[in-house]
Order: sequence, then C-alpha cells, then structure tokens
Amino acid sequence: MRTYAQYCPIVRAVEVLGDRWTLLIVRDMLIGATRFNELSRGLPGLSRALLSRRLRQLVSAGLVSRTADGYALTRAGADLRPLVFGLADWGARYAFGDPQPEELDPELLMWWMHGRIDTSALSKRAVIQVDIADRRRRYWLVLEPGDASVCYTDPGFDIDAVLVADLPTLYRMWEGEIEFRQALRSGAIDLTGARWIVRGLPEWLQLSPVAPIVRATRA
Repeated sequence: MRTYAQYCPIVRAVEVLGDRWTLLIVRDMLIGATRFNELSRGLPGLSRALLSRRLRQLVSAGLVSRTADGYALTRAGADLRPLVFGLADWGARYAFGDPQPEELDPELLMWWMHGRIDTSALSKRAVIQVDIADRRRRYWLVLEPGDASVCYTDPGFDIDAVLVADLPTLYRMWEGEIEFRQALRSGAIDLTGARWIVRGLPEWLQLSPVAPIVRATRA
C-alpha cells in the first residue's frame, strides 16, 4: 500500500480508513451488520471481491475480527463511532442537499427499512405492501412477532395494509428530513388498511440511525 510518508496520527488514520468503501463498511457494522451477505446487501455498489479485500484490510489493521459466523468490530473499530457519526453531522449540515436520482435505490431502501422495524409489540403477522409510485415497483414487508423480512416478489399472504409514496419522499422520511406522520397528514405518503397497522407503523419504523442527526440540523 502506498503511504503518505508523514509521521502524523491523522495521516496514519487516513492510511487505514481512506480507501473507497472502508468507512461505509464500518458504518454498516456499527449499526449491526455482522455477516458478509448483510454487508453486501447494504452496499450494492461494492463488488463482493472488493468487499472481501476491504474486510481483509480491516482485519489486518485490527479494526475487525473474524467470528464463527461472520465479522465483528474490535474495540478499535467500535471506537470509530464518534468519527462516523460526526461525519454524518457534518454532512447533514453542509453537504446534504436534495436527493439525486442516482442516489435512490428502492431495493436498498427496503432492505434498510426492514432491518429497522421494531416487531416486539406485534402479536400476529402484518403484511404491508409498499408501492413506489414513480418507479412502478412493489415490495412487501412481512412482519412477525420478533422478526421482519422484505420480499421482492409476492409472498402469497393476505395484504393487511398498503403504503404508497414516491421514492424521494420515502428516502426523505427515512433520513429524517420529513416526519412520517406529517407525510401521512399531507398525503405525501398514503397508508391504508388495518387500523392497528396504520396506527402502529410510524411507531415500529425506527428510521435511519442518522435520522436524529438530520432532524436536529433542520430544527
């Protein structure tokens, strides 16, 4: 690896963390990803070969360790949390404008969303059909007590509720720029179906881990 040849702790940190995708891998691990396939699904622009290489580099640098079923951050890796979420704060304040079409991946958003749904209050299955109007795409969130999954083809269950929105609106809600209930009241997001789901989903969906940071910068 080519170095900057400067004796400085900032330089040493950049040499470890400055490669493309490295900080995003750390970001996903900080919010709970531990398996190779989870990391791959959360970073669809990253090839599996390059993901393997970056993970080897992180292991070699002492930021990540191998486990029986995947990967885990070491203390050094976990101590990157203030840096990663500090970047989120800076980005929300100074670099986070309107979403660009190439930034909006519906399958990635659904993957993120299903992993941030609290199903602890559910006593039975809830199936929510998600229609992304501007992309003519349809997905299904299947929520069970203690588990949530996303389906990219019809799972064959009865539909309990239907959520309809365009993709930029869903992303802005997910990232904390607009409030879920406010979007429902304004009609930007339409949620119809079983009343217990219509009432419950805004509580169950915990949004992006950076949503509180984005929301604070908009206050």
